[in-house]
Amino acid sequence: MTEAKSKLVAPAALSLGLGVRPVGRAARAVGAPAVAPGTAWARRYRAKLVVTDFVIIVVTVGASYFARFGLGEDIAITADYWLLSALIVLTWVASLAAYHTRDARVVGVGLSEYKRVVHASILAFGLLAVLFLILKIDIARGFFVVALPVGLVGLTGSRWLWRQWLTKQREFGNYLSRVIVVGGRKEVEYVVGQIERKWGAAYNVVGTAIDGNERGPVRVGNRTVPVVADVLHVARATALVGADAVIVAGKPASAPETYIRDLGWDLEGTGAELVLASGLTNIAGPRIHFRPVEGLPLMHVELPQYEGAKHIMKRALDVTVSGLALLFLLPVMAVIAALVKADSPGPVIFRQERVGRNGQTFHMLKFRSMVETAEDDLAGLLDRNEGAGLLFKIKHDPRVTRVGQVLRKYSLDELPQLWNILVGDMSLVGPRPPLPREVEGYEGHVKRRLFIKPGLTGMWQVNGRSNLSWEESVRLDLYYVENWSITGDLVIMWRTFRVLTRPEGAY
Repeated sequence: MTEAKSKLVAPAALSLGLGVRPVGRAARAVGAPAVAPGTAWARRYRAKLVVTDFVIIVVTVGASYFARFGLGEDIAITADYWLLSALIVLTWVASLAAYHTRDARVVGVGLSEYKRVVHASILAFGLLAVLFLILKIDIARGFFVVALPVGLVGLTGSRWLWRQWLTKQREFGNYLSRVIVVGGRKEVEYVVGQIERKWGAAYNVVGTAIDGNERGPVRVGNRTVPVVADVLHVARATALVGADAVIVAGKPASAPETYIRDLGWDLEGTGAELVLASGLTNIAGPRIHFRPVEGLPLMHVELPQYEGAKHIMKRALDVTVSGLALLFLLPVMAVIAALVKADSPGPVIFRQERVGRNGQTFHMLKFRSMVETAEDDLAGLLDRNEGAGLLFKIKHDPRVTRVGQVLRKYSLDELPQLWNILVGDMSLVGPRPPLPREVEGYEGHVKRRLFIKPGLTGMWQVNGRSNLSWEESVRLDLYYVENWSITGDLVIMWRTFRVLTRPEGAY
């Protein structure tokens, strides 16, 4: 099986796309082809990106030229720079192609597409700079340097706009790769569930192949997926249903040791890819590295780091953003404070003990959204708890004030936590800050949530909040703790602003 015919996808990655929200796949008939399935939709979408990228690069280089030289330069200089401009355009376009920035496996989901665009652009300009230096070509630095940042903004912006369009198409069942999921029933149900819940996986499961004698269909939520083959005849079923990929959720127990190798061979000539769903469900791609040793493919998994330069950068980002936010939001916070004070008696700021990094407690600040006696009234409401696991939540909590309902819906009651971030108790992004009584009920692995600072926002907040089950909220927090990055934090912050405009699970 060649490397081009296989790839590794962690199931956790399937559930952590840039815009996580349920899609209407249950309404689609099982086996019904998408409007532009498999390689067909990838080819059409790639053509759109090729045209858009080329136009943006030409416009960027042309605009940089006229911004630097205007229209009154000597004709000889103008001719030379038009040749250099053409060279820049061709090199930039070629670099985007060489970096596979339009590969069907990265477009429309995750950060890889944007990273490849940035890396390809920097490489193109780096190569050109070296070439100009070696050939002693004198080029105006203003023209050369301005083109790169302007072009990066244009290219990444266009990719984002195309992604919004692609997302809408996928919500209607278009532009999805048709797949068959193979493995034991439990593993298959997990992978199908992750794909069906999150549009970012970009797959439409049209069938399954279950290990063992049981042939009942796989039921996940409102979706029923048929068993289209046994595990030994997957390639034949792939051709019959027109699948674009086969996802192996786990090596079938009844199959031989060479099953995955043999399946790869069987799929040759069908045009379908072989995708392996890793059992490393809490490990993100950047922590996984492959190192083949004499034909033995070894997978290296980096251990999570809880100290060092990355955390210093995270702290610098926290201080900068929270300080500026407090400065600019001061008038808004003053208005909210006046409304809280006028709405009901009691202090404007509510202070509550929470548990932070390494189990250290601190007082988290919020605008008061409940009546002054809320803590005393809690005991009489415990039997009405609607929260998941150790969380206490009531959708229509009688203790919430009129102003508090609005503040909670749009998370405006959380704004004073910017001060907690500035002084170092919290971070902009991280796990939800737990109460001491919740921490007392933590199982051993759940305590790993306390390895980093709690956040004003995080995976929990942008993936449904109180609508999530306890197990799902813990899984998301643990995934973040072990795989966080500055880039990922920026994405979560961006998604937080989107969630605030369409509040879900906020009560």
